[in-house]
Amino acid sequence: MAAALKHIAIREYVRDLVATSVPGSPAPSERDLVQRFGVARMTVRHALDTLVNEGVLERFAGRGTFVARPRRGRSRLTGISEDLERRGQVAESRSLSADLCAAPVRVAECLEVVPGSPVIRWRRLRLADGRPLCVTETYLDADLLPGFLEAELPISLYRELLTRDRRPTWAEDAVTAAPASTDQARLLEIGAGEAVLRHTRRAFWNDRAIELSRTVYRGDAHVLSLQLEA
Repeated sequence: MAAALKHIAIREYVRDLVATSVPGSPAPSERDLVQRFGVARMTVRHALDTLVNEGVLERFAGRGTFVARPRRGRSRLTGISEDLERRGQVAESRSLSADLCAAPVRVAECLEVVPGSPVIRWRRLRLADGRPLCVTETYLDADLLPGFLEAELPISLYRELLTRDRRPTWAEDAVTAAPASTDQARLLEIGAGEAVLRHTRRAFWNDRAIELSRTVYRGDAHVLSLQLEA
């Protein structure tokens, strides 16, 4: 098994193992994982570092690595499909277009690539329980996702990125209100000019920009929830 695949296997093994553990419980030791999977300690450390970055584990100098306590004041980075499933709704995704294009200047700036570099452009209609919820236009760094357009396009982008060991670890989000354009209104089955929420996300895999998405939500079908503390 290639080192990259071993890293993913170890990461998901530990994720499943601690899923029902009490916060603060010790995580599997690096020594035990090295012996179990027959890999170098560096491979194990890489897998655990990823889970620490995701907030699944937390590490304390001189003490070790433990199951993380819930983070207050910070929401977990999730995709639309995961959000809907958490609310008990059925998520659907209909691809409107998907191609490889030359990165426009603004997209290139956000993805931190040279203007004109190949990027994946993917436009989708997202539905919740069969009802139009939002229209999303996503740009992805093609160099980080070889063969993405050659396979069947996934329902959940973030789950697909997870299988490629490219799931975003943090993001910058912005939300504004605006009237729906004629095309957006048609797809969302609302009146032209009705209020919509525009959500822009720039997501990073570690410190590498991997996704720029622009999503337009029906104003009557989306609630923006924030967790705040003093």
